[in-house]
Amino acid sequence: MTRKRLGFFTRLLDNAPPKERYRLATEQIRHAERHGFDSAWIAQHHFHEHEGGLPSPLLFLAHAAAHTQTIRLGTAIITLPLENPLRVAEDAAVLDLLADGRLEIGFGSGGTPTSFLPFGLTIDQRAAVFEESLHLIQSAWRGDSLAHPDNHLYPPAPQLTERVWIATFSIEGAVRAARAGHGLMLSRTQPRPADKPGLRLDEIQNPIVDAYLDALPTGVAPRILASRTAFVADTTAYALQVATPGLTRQAEQHRAAGHALIGDNVTDYIQQFDAHIGDPQTVLASLRQDSVLLRATDISFQVHSVEPSHPDTLRSIELIAGHIAPHIL
Repeated sequence: MTRKRLGFFTRLLDNAPPKERYRLATEQIRHAERHGFDSAWIAQHHFHEHEGGLPSPLLFLAHAAAHTQTIRLGTAIITLPLENPLRVAEDAAVLDLLADGRLEIGFGSGGTPTSFLPFGLTIDQRAAVFEESLHLIQSAWRGDSLAHPDNHLYPPAPQLTERVWIATFSIEGAVRAARAGHGLMLSRTQPRPADKPGLRLDEIQNPIVDAYLDALPTGVAPRILASRTAFVADTTAYALQVATPGLTRQAEQHRAAGHALIGDNVTDYIQQFDAHIGDPQTVLASLRQDSVLLRATDISFQVHSVEPSHPDTLRSIELIAGHIAPHIL
C-alpha cells in the first residue's frame, strides 16, 4: 500500500503583526520539514485579517522555497475568480522553477462574500469566472497560443497541469475535478444539512470521495487531500486549556452569523467544528474514527481554530510527526 503524504497547513493567523506572522509561518514550515512532513499548504484571504493573514500566497511561497529544501509547497487555496489567470499562470511557472519543482497548486471559487466586491464581482459570479480562469491557466501551461500565434507562456510550465488541486464541498465539484484529472481537496470542516445537523464529517465527505473516484478517467491516479484540525499537546488537559479560547470565539462568531450550535462548552465545540484535540493517544483515537482518512492520499493538519501560541504549534508539529503520522500514513 502506498504511503500517504503528510502535510502542514496554515492560514497565517498567529497573534502578531503581518511581518511577524510571515516569519512565524516560515519557521513553522521549516520545522515541519525538519520533522519529515511532505508538504506545507497556505491559504489565501483578502482584507479580513482574522480569517487569514495572506493575500499573496505565491509570493509567500517563493520566500518559503528559499528557506526550505525538500518540502512540497502548496496553495490551499487561491481564490481564482479574484485573480488575473494569466498572471497566476506566470507566477506559478516562475515559482516552480525557483522551488525546484516543489509547487502544488490548489484552486477554489469561494471566499468571504464581501471580498468579491472590490474586485468588481459578486459571489454569485464566482462559478462561471472560476471555470473560465482555470481553463485559461491550463491552456497557458500546456503551451497553447494566447490571443495571438506569437504569444506563449514563458517560462513554459506543462508540468503544472498535473499538480492542480480543486477544493469543493460538493459531489458536482468532485466530478468536475476528477474528469479533468485534478486532485480533490477536502476541507477540515463542512456545513451540515439543516435537517441533519449531527452528521459526522466523514458521512458528508465519503459520498464526495465516491463521486470523485467513480469519475476519474482510466489510468489517472487519484489524489485526495483531506485537511483536518489537529492540535496535539503533551497532555489533554493542557491541549483543552489552550483550545478553549479559540473554539469559544469561533462558536460566538458562528452564532452571530446565524448558525445553530448544540451545547455551550469546549467539548461540544470540538465535535461540531470537527477538531481533534488532546494528547497523542487522544488525537490518534479521534482520527481513527474518520473513515475519509483511510481513503485520502494526502492528509494535512492545521491548528485552526484552536489558535495556539507559536511554541505550542511547533510542539504540535513534533507530536504529530512522532506519534500520529506513523499510525495513519
